[in-house]
Amino acid sequence: MKTCSKERLEDKIVTFSKFGDTGKGGITRFSLSPAALEAREEFCKRCKALGMTIKTDDMANIYATLKGEEGLPAIMSGSHMDSVKQGGNYDGILGVLTALEVAETIVTEKIPHRHPITVVVWTNEEGARFEPAMMSSGVITGKFDKDKMLASKDKEGTTFKEALEASGYLGEEANRMKPEENMALVELHIEQGPVLEAEKKDIGVVEGVCGMINYEFTFIGQADHAGTTPMKYRKDALYAATKTIQYLHDELDKLDSKLVYTTGKISAHPNIHTIIPDEVKFTLDARHQDPEVIKQVLAIIKAIPEVIEKCEVSYEEAWSRKTVAYYPEYVDFVEKSAQEYGYSAMRMYSGPGHDAQFIADVIPTTMIFVPSVKGHSHCEKEFTPVEACLKGANVLLQTLLKIDQK
Repeated sequence: MKTCSKERLEDKIVTFSKFGDTGKGGITRFSLSPAALEAREEFCKRCKALGMTIKTDDMANIYATLKGEEGLPAIMSGSHMDSVKQGGNYDGILGVLTALEVAETIVTEKIPHRHPITVVVWTNEEGARFEPAMMSSGVITGKFDKDKMLASKDKEGTTFKEALEASGYLGEEANRMKPEENMALVELHIEQGPVLEAEKKDIGVVEGVCGMINYEFTFIGQADHAGTTPMKYRKDALYAATKTIQYLHDELDKLDSKLVYTTGKISAHPNIHTIIPDEVKFTLDARHQDPEVIKQVLAIIKAIPEVIEKCEVSYEEAWSRKTVAYYPEYVDFVEKSAQEYGYSAMRMYSGPGHDAQFIADVIPTTMIFVPSVKGHSHCEKEFTPVEACLKGANVLLQTLLKIDQK
């Protein structure tokens, strides 16, 4: 069986880690920033050296293609290059670099392939500079309104449209990925969690992306002096919120062990140590692959009383997503490819969102996970050894070749 090159892959990882280098082991490479444009330039240079043709669409997504037989649909692989602030050198970019390494292996080893092989770079996946996340894959799959996305502003007031026009990568809408011209997307990604490492598995065979809900809770009490108001007369919104958080944890822990939930944002007003809080808000993010479990989470939320500790309680959905199931045949191809190389593997669902979940609505799609050391991600400690990256690249190579033989 053919394998990718460890040396070439390591060179790619090291080279691209320089674009946006924080000096502390990670990167800050916001979408369409100077660092991101440097990374794009390096990517395009390497693709051209392999004889690939390059197109960009109206959202600056890049499509670099190895020619296949005339008239056959393309097989796509790739991810994103942008990062969060002080992020790592593997989230997103590893999917691009392994896809590029697969293309280079096909060229240098003269591996026959019938279908065009396209390495794709999605623009603004993180949403760290321009909200929302997965913006450009969302626009081309009809999830987001393009005009609204173009109006999105960063902290300096620059709109996405302005950054797009200044980038040099603004292409034609006609160049967008089209379902009738593409038969597959396989996206490799780091797991961003500790499971593969803890279970001593080389490869995550990703069956889909977990459904999730995000709710915001509001508690209205009465602001009064902290030194003069007896406890029995208080309407302490923070105390009411605290009791509710405890209730949610107690009840949610009774559900399936694969359920994950987080209170990640909380605010208290007026946030002064001598005043009883009169308004407190917090969020609950809950994720699970089974829609029935999500329904159970909602039932727990809806059982919360309208008044707690004399404070008014309300809640509303901030946003949600349904569980996304990947294409079963391609999921099987990933698992079989790992077995053929002798790699250990396990089936799993992704908790985080990915561009692939949007693309899955229009073409058959799946993903490959490789381990994240200690589960670190979205931070400068994010790391996956090159040996683990190579195993992922090999599985990606074999998976794409299996799809090509269909």
